[in-house]
Amino acid sequence: MFGLIPREEAFFDLFKNAAHNMIEGSRLLKDMTEDFRNPVEKAKRIKDVEHVGDGITHEIARKLNQTFITPIDREDIHDLASALDDILDVVEAIADRFVLYKVTAPTESAIRLANVLYQAAVEVGATVDLLGKSHQAVTECSVRVNSLENEADRISRDAISLLFEKETDPIAVIKWKEIYENFEAGTDRCEDVANILERIALKHT
Repeated sequence: MFGLIPREEAFFDLFKNAAHNMIEGSRLLKDMTEDFRNPVEKAKRIKDVEHVGDGITHEIARKLNQTFITPIDREDIHDLASALDDILDVVEAIADRFVLYKVTAPTESAIRLANVLYQAAVEVGATVDLLGKSHQAVTECSVRVNSLENEADRISRDAISLLFEKETDPIAVIKWKEIYENFEAGTDRCEDVANILERIALKHT
């Protein structure tokens, strides 16, 4: 029975690994938009990072199934692991669409959105590092993530508006609208993680 009782840091370390892997994926996407040479190779690197993330998520699920007493609620462990994985899934989806749609160069809006998504990912990682710390510290990080999510919404909304106003190729409109909306979804997923972490911190204050 004692072997089934985990050390708290086992789950926390896995969450930190997942968060920092997610940050790496978002960093690679940011780099991809800023230097668009060899997009196929860069998208492959992001996919490799996403596969690592899947492995960490599966390890968390395995440990959760094998653990008798968990340091935080089982539902929260599941939700946090899934939400972190969701961010990386969106990052991979964006990179894939750059390749699939044969984008020749990212727009200025796409570059800005990639930067905001990366900043939000970094804030999420900082918040994950605060697991087990004070609720106030987690809340402050959550506020910053929320601010970045609002900024991404604004950039995406303005970019789509300009797209419909200026772009004459309907196929280009469809492609870029989807890319912008995926960037927005990425920051939404970051906000989801921040909300879960705030919920956990509130329970354990």
